[in-house]
Amino acid sequence: MGRPDLVEPRLTGQLARAQHASAHRLAAELPDDTAVLPTHGFGSFCSSSQAEGSDTTIGKEKASNEALTRDVDTFVADLLAGLDDIPAYYTHMGPANAAGPAPVDLTPPAVADAEEIAARLAAGEWVVDLRNRIAFAAEHVSGSFNFEAEGQLAPYLAWLIPWGKPVTLLAESPEQLATAQRELVRVGIDRPAAAATGEPGDWVREEEAQASFPRATFGDLARRHPAEGVVVLDVRRGSERAAGYIEGSVHIPVHALHRRLGEVPDGEVWVHCAGGMRAAIAASLLDAAGRAVVAVDDSFDAAEKAGLTFRTP
Repeated sequence: MGRPDLVEPRLTGQLARAQHASAHRLAAELPDDTAVLPTHGFGSFCSSSQAEGSDTTIGKEKASNEALTRDVDTFVADLLAGLDDIPAYYTHMGPANAAGPAPVDLTPPAVADAEEIAARLAAGEWVVDLRNRIAFAAEHVSGSFNFEAEGQLAPYLAWLIPWGKPVTLLAESPEQLATAQRELVRVGIDRPAAAATGEPGDWVREEEAQASFPRATFGDLARRHPAEGVVVLDVRRGSERAAGYIEGSVHIPVHALHRRLGEVPDGEVWVHCAGGMRAAIAASLLDAAGRAVVAVDDSFDAAEKAGLTFRTP
C-alpha cells in the first residue's frame, strides 16, 4: 500500500493528465470553427477564471489555451502548483456520487417559530439567514449567520458548516427558501431541520432585541487604520493574498474562520474580502461570537486607491 499522504496528490495528478488528454482529444476531433462557450477553468471552485464572452473557437484555443499549448508534464505541474484550498465537503461528495442518487425531498421544512429558533441556537445548531448582506447587517437574529441566497450559498455553507450539523434557514419568502433548498441538496445538505420566512421581527422573541453591525468602505477603513484597537481581518484565500494585502492585516480565510475565532486579536474587527460577500459571512460569524465587527462591503481594487498601504509576501 502506498503512503496515505500521497494518495490524494497522486490521484489529482492522474485527473489533471486526464483533463489534458480530454482537451487534446476534443481539439483534434472538432473543426477549428467550433464555438467554445464560457465555463470555469480546470479544477475550479469559484476562484478559477471564467472565459470572457463567447467569441472563441477551437482554432483560437489551439493557439492560446495552456492545456493545448503545453506538454502534459508542464501542464500538470503548473496546475498542481496553483491549486488552492479544497472545500471540506468535497470529501463527502465522492462517496455520495459513487453511491448514486438518493430520493430528494424538496417539500417545505417544518416551520420554526421564534421560540424554536432560540432553542436551536442555544443547542449550538446553525441558523442561517438567507437575506442579502445589507439587510442582514441592519437587523438580524443574534447568533445567526448570513449566507446570501443570491450569492454562492451552496458551496460556502457546505464548506463551513460541520458535516451533518442541523441547519435552520431564515428566508424572506417561500420562493427564496425553495430556491435555497434546491441549491443545498446538490452539496449534501439534503434537508433543513426547520425554516422560517418573513423578517427578523418575526424570528425573535418579544423580549429579545435584534442584532446589527455597521458596513463600511475601504475609504472608511483608510481613515481608521492603523489605529489602536482596530483589527483588519483579511478573509480571502491564500492565493489572493499572495498578490497583495493591506499592511498590518491578519489573514484567516473565511472557510477556516469558524474554527479559528480565537486567533482574531482583541479590538474592533474590520473584515474584508475581495468584493463583500465573504466579508459578510465572516462578519456574521464574528458578530455571533460577540465581537465588535465592521463589514467592509467594497471591491478590494479600491483599497490601495483609498490610501491603504499594500504589502506582498
